[in-house]
Amino acid sequence: MSAAQYWFDSADGLRLFSRVYAGPAAAAPVVLCLHGLMRNGRDFEELAAHFAGRYRLIVPDVRGRGLSARDPQPNNYQIPVYLGDVRSLLAGLGAARVSIIGTSMGGLMAMVLAAMQPDLIAGIVLNDVGPEVERAGLERIRGYAGKAAPVGNWAEAIAQARNTYGVAWPGLSDERWEQVVRLSYRANAQGVPEVDADPRIAELVRNTEATAPDLWPLWGALARVPILAIRGAHSDILGAATLARMQREKPDLKVLTVANRGHAPLLDEPECVAAIDEFLGR
Repeated sequence: MSAAQYWFDSADGLRLFSRVYAGPAAAAPVVLCLHGLMRNGRDFEELAAHFAGRYRLIVPDVRGRGLSARDPQPNNYQIPVYLGDVRSLLAGLGAARVSIIGTSMGGLMAMVLAAMQPDLIAGIVLNDVGPEVERAGLERIRGYAGKAAPVGNWAEAIAQARNTYGVAWPGLSDERWEQVVRLSYRANAQGVPEVDADPRIAELVRNTEATAPDLWPLWGALARVPILAIRGAHSDILGAATLARMQREKPDLKVLTVANRGHAPLLDEPECVAAIDEFLGR
């Protein structure tokens, strides 16, 4: 099922973009998919195709990424601003209650939104993120975010991505690497691939509080929100100790650990698809 293009204006006048998969009926449950820091909504193409027969899916490009406008004020690249955009998007589409699949930054957004507007959230899938972000992972992200050297062609882009993410995604085929790269790079007017995100997003990554806020104070407020936490077995963002504390403080938390994955699982792994299927269909 193909997606419709939905354009909308943010409160501060940025032109923003989302894909919308209509679902089987107007009253179908709504799933909002929120991507990671330097990623975009295309990350969810396969997952959206899988679920579009049962749900209405809303898959935005967060400002500064994908087809959404780059922000002339880089200080706006932070979660409170993103959530204002998300609320405008959902209001424009008439989505009064949603489940969220949030990868990394998208999961942080989901937790904050659920604490702010609990009636809006039917459930959350947290993909390799929790209330606390491991410092080692944050330093790794600081090392590459917004710093990708220019490449001359798609082969160089694939090599660059493998160098950045190879430890997190071992065993991917050459074909799958090319697919992944074409989701996160986009050819410019000269046909040369570029990372499909504003490099100035990285300026805020230097601010730990803005990039990875301590959300433990909010975790208790999510006690009644159904949550599935997915963790890559080798993740340096969602630590095993953090996941254990999440389970202690929220005994009904559903948990999946994905073998041979770091940060973050691609969500095409069969066990991820099965777990999300079961969670959304509960």
